[in-house]
Amino acid sequence: MTHTQRIGRQGEMLATRYLEKRGYQVLATNWHCAHGELDIVARLAGTLVFVEVRTRRQRQTEDAFASITARKRQRLVAAVQSWLAENNQEEADWRLDVIAVALGATTGIDHVEDALDW
Repeated sequence: MTHTQRIGRQGEMLATRYLEKRGYQVLATNWHCAHGELDIVARLAGTLVFVEVRTRRQRQTEDAFASITARKRQRLVAAVQSWLAENNQEEADWRLDVIAVALGATTGIDHVEDALDW
């Protein structure tokens, strides 16, 4: 595993704990398909929540959020559609969130819900 992959996995573990503490039920992590990977698939109050985790070794999370390009959003939506089809959940309520993790002197986590609208 590369250094970058270790940082990514650390961020995903922190994001998973963050979500669980807030009442999310984590259904899957690191789910792969032809369109890419879904970092976290969770459920909150009847809504499926697909979470993209972006981790940076910095004190702030802005660069992590900025790394979500239009192409990345398209790939995420295609991966979500694949997960929904594979799990017979095409009619389910869902949203796509982004969690940015900053691993600087202290760890910071910022969570944007329903990130497709930004």
